[in-house]
Amino acid sequence: MRHIAIISSSVRRERKSHNVALYFKNYLKAQNLSTCEILDLKEYNFPIFEDTLKTFQNPTEQILDFAAKIKLADGIIIVTPEYNGGFPASLKNVIDLLYDEWQGKPICIRTVSEGIFGGSQALVSLQFILWKIGAWTVTNMFPVPNVAKSFDDKGNALDKAATDKLAEVFLTELFESIEANNLIIHS
Repeated sequence: MRHIAIISSSVRRERKSHNVALYFKNYLKAQNLSTCEILDLKEYNFPIFEDTLKTFQNPTEQILDFAAKIKLADGIIIVTPEYNGGFPASLKNVIDLLYDEWQGKPICIRTVSEGIFGGSQALVSLQFILWKIGAWTVTNMFPVPNVAKSFDDKGNALDKAATDKLAEVFLTELFESIEANNLIIHS
């Protein structure tokens, strides 16, 4: 069975994007689509990295754990809020920490915002950065406008039927990318 890592990128106190990460964890398990785990950057609480993992003198167990989880995942869902037209420094920090781990990795991005645009500006810059380091970014987008009015604190979508329908389309492309990537690797 496929394994999906869900990166919850906000480390803020009143974050709402984490509710969307919880939704995906619940959805993947309920539909029996894959195993999954949330890599919560708030729980990792990484310092600002001064090196990449390749050049790190003495990486901590926590850093090695995170890198291993990214490497072993068949695909990744990044859930990120948009802050002032960009994404959180906590996410950029871990993207820049790794390199080989991102290579060819199918990644889909779920952006959220409190406003009406659903994080579309963060999505564009994040896609470019991931593309630049060799990740396989899934083109299907799933922006969430007005996130506080769309999900509760347990990850339940307030309009479950519509959200599940969008999630199905979103995840289908991720799973197709995983299968295509596996064919490339094993050929």
